[in-house]
Amino acid sequence: MTAATSPTKLNDKLHELESHLRQRIRGQDHVLPRVVSLLHRGELGLTKPGRPRGSFLFLGPTGVGKTELTLTFTSFLMSKDHAFRFDMSEYQTQESLGLLLGGKLGERGTLGMVYDKSRVGTLLFDEIEKAHARVLDVFLQILDAARVTLATGETLELSGFYVVFTSNIGSADLMNLQYSTPATMERHVLTRAQQSMRPELYARITEKLVFGRLTYDHQLEIAQLLLNQELSFLKAKGHELRPDGSVLPFLVRRGFHPKLGARPMRDAVEKLIGDAVALDLLTGGTGRGQLVVADDGAGLLIDTTNPERP
Repeated sequence: MTAATSPTKLNDKLHELESHLRQRIRGQDHVLPRVVSLLHRGELGLTKPGRPRGSFLFLGPTGVGKTELTLTFTSFLMSKDHAFRFDMSEYQTQESLGLLLGGKLGERGTLGMVYDKSRVGTLLFDEIEKAHARVLDVFLQILDAARVTLATGETLELSGFYVVFTSNIGSADLMNLQYSTPATMERHVLTRAQQSMRPELYARITEKLVFGRLTYDHQLEIAQLLLNQELSFLKAKGHELRPDGSVLPFLVRRGFHPKLGARPMRDAVEKLIGDAVALDLLTGGTGRGQLVVADDGAGLLIDTTNPERP
């Protein structure tokens, strides 16, 4: 809890947290109560002194909401500017330790730059399995004592941060286990993660959660959310669009991918609607009107023959 947040306002926000997450994260209802439980403790100051506010390991296939959940709870509890993301594919060599902490005296590294921006927030380390062993040593320090020393000699106090690790460990096996119970799939992935990760690191993470693959129905719900978001974004720019009934099924057909989750859906929604607006503007239109599927089925168009067109 920040000094500027009153206990009453904080309690109200925490009561709304799970509902807020459920509205934005689809297909992962089984993980949300455990995430919310840890966030409640972190926000209420119930974390042990000298530890991060909370730590998570989010396991599962790509595009199922691991990163999205992290960004969503951080934005709701603080602001989107308090989520700091590190792609571990950039930290695969011993030299990358210098990128994180500063390579020589006088350099502050990426963690130092984060600390300069804020003393509270979420540190998101994507695809932790790709990080070099020396980088993993830094994570042990953060989880153990919420402290880390930069190349400058300065020690950062990180107890105001949540720490989230994501990983695809074991996710490829989920296709073979798709007819198993959720408990069996979770047990299998957690076993694989425990075998693959350093035991001392795995043991220090408070919550280990397995995200499931998104079904077609879940992706349909996600497509509706993404469509609403894109329409709101364009409306704020003066482009008010009214999609007809064919638009959502078309977006789902173009964006659905059983293995890559929601990422292709987001790309399809943004590209197809953006292309329709751009084409309309380039041909003398206003970028406003009814959004329809083109006759050839290749994309979306703004219907210029509709009498209701502004």
